[in-house]
Amino acid sequence: MPKEARKAAVNAYKERTVEAGIYAIRCAATGETWVGGAPDLSTIGNRLWFTLRLGTNPHRALQDAWNRHGAEAFAFEIVERLDEEASGYVRDRVMREHLTRWAERLRATRI
Repeated sequence: MPKEARKAAVNAYKERTVEAGIYAIRCAATGETWVGGAPDLSTIGNRLWFTLRLGTNPHRALQDAWNRHGAEAFAFEIVERLDEEASGYVRDRVMREHLTRWAERLRATRI
């Protein structure tokens, strides 16, 4: 990649809008659901799938289900985007509250 193109790509990445929020992972084979919160929803899906494919995901029940049923049994969805005005500890507190609510609503395991 030419130096100028690389520089433009790095700048575009730095200037992108980062959205925090709550996501769900569903296993169609078992009906299980896991919910989590992320400060950057645009990257969390790839991160989760990467660790699951490598077998290094820290959430044992999720990793075990992935190992048993394979990637095709799983779906990732964003269930809520948080207000971007909240930052720092306020965003963290709001995310914890919303995560608890979504876990109860979906009868899901928090991750």
